[in-house]
Amino acid sequence: MTALRKKALNISYFSAGYHIIEGLLSVLAGISSGSIALLGFGLDSFVESLSGFIVIWRFWSIGRISKQEEERAEKRALKLIAYSFFLLAVYVFYESVRKLYFHEISEKSILGIIVAIVSLIVMPILFFLKRKTGKAMKSHSLVADSKQQLVCMLLSFALLIGLGLNYIFGFWQADPIIGLAIVLYLIKEGITTWKEEKACSC
Repeated sequence: MTALRKKALNISYFSAGYHIIEGLLSVLAGISSGSIALLGFGLDSFVESLSGFIVIWRFWSIGRISKQEEERAEKRALKLIAYSFFLLAVYVFYESVRKLYFHEISEKSILGIIVAIVSLIVMPILFFLKRKTGKAMKSHSLVADSKQQLVCMLLSFALLIGLGLNYIFGFWQADPIIGLAIVLYLIKEGITTWKEEKACSC
């Protein structure tokens, strides 16, 4: 295994592991505080970790299976991820609208704010490392995956604004409104992933 490939795997392991931990903490904080934005953010983190595992698997499968088998397996995985994004979008949309309609006020969440701040720090670092390594390896999948970190950073920023407005000013509507913003992101990612699956099948 080359040094660059080993570096790419280590970065991808850290990224996937981080998203799992981020997802667990966000979901726990979302359930305890009743925050749909936190819950949606956490569930999205789990789906993002699946994308990370696809990248890990691609590096491990080099020279182990045929190109055709690799493409078929990736096509199935991408379809599953696309479905996951769409299902999450429906759930978060329903819960966000319900909370706005019934005036369900979420509690303030220090843990959620900490998770958002840490993500704002970690995501740019992961973006830089993945992009630099991907370009050095001429790996399109790793460079493409690096762009997800920028999107996650923007999502973390939106989450922080929503949680902060609720924590500082008691503006509880910010939470379901950010939840609706996350819905738009989930739909976009679902469509993008679906198109990648179609491209893979060609």
